[in-house]
Amino acid sequence: MALISLPANSRVTEGSTYAAPAGAKNIKRFKVYRWDPDSGKNPRLDTYEVDMDNCGPMVLDALIKIKNEIDPTLTFRRSCREGICGSCAMNIDGSNTLACTKAIDDVAGDVRVYPLPHMPVIKDLVPDLTHFYAQYASIRPWIRTQTPPPPDKERLQSKEDRAKLDGLYECILCACCSTSCPSYWWNSDRYLGPAILLQAYRWIVDSRDEDTGTRLDELEDPFKLYRCHTIMNCAKTCPKGLNPAKAIAEIKKLLVARR
Repeated sequence: MALISLPANSRVTEGSTYAAPAGAKNIKRFKVYRWDPDSGKNPRLDTYEVDMDNCGPMVLDALIKIKNEIDPTLTFRRSCREGICGSCAMNIDGSNTLACTKAIDDVAGDVRVYPLPHMPVIKDLVPDLTHFYAQYASIRPWIRTQTPPPPDKERLQSKEDRAKLDGLYECILCACCSTSCPSYWWNSDRYLGPAILLQAYRWIVDSRDEDTGTRLDELEDPFKLYRCHTIMNCAKTCPKGLNPAKAIAEIKKLLVARR
């Protein structure tokens, strides 16, 4: 898929306003980023007035209501609605998060909804994650071993070793952290970013993996790893409460320890 970028002279303009049904008393306004690359027009912010007496509590509920009942052309990703799949990651009220776990009541005033920042936009709230997933594939995210598996059981690990994966395996690759990272904005062509580096550390620290040296060799690069400047945006925005910056620091410590 070719990456789609906005025209150099584009700017977001005010779009259409969709009024709430007559008689609605509990109204919340959603200002939603809209852009269709096939239209040739600049991006716009459409305003939707939603009757909250007939809407679920989360931002995703409102977006689904808008698409089903007000404007079927609105485009966004969603799947599980349980904060597990990461599909509905977007920028809401100025922060990257999941629309399915972001409560509407947490936003004072109008709810502003944009796609994840500093990513090519396919349409409306849908970013192009092709490069992000290619970076994930580059770390080869599976157990790599040299020894044959046990003939009569799984590869086991102690409870202590299993506990080392806590705070890592929960990552859902929603890209909220990477798209909140200035270093990733500027160097995403070479810097792997917090999400991918957290995933890399998840396999480095897994006691069942037997390719730690190669994994570290592949990360010892001025850009892949060391563009992290510990700004901590990643930990602040992670909807799962994880700390990618800590995982990156642990990788750096492992590289120093083996020198």
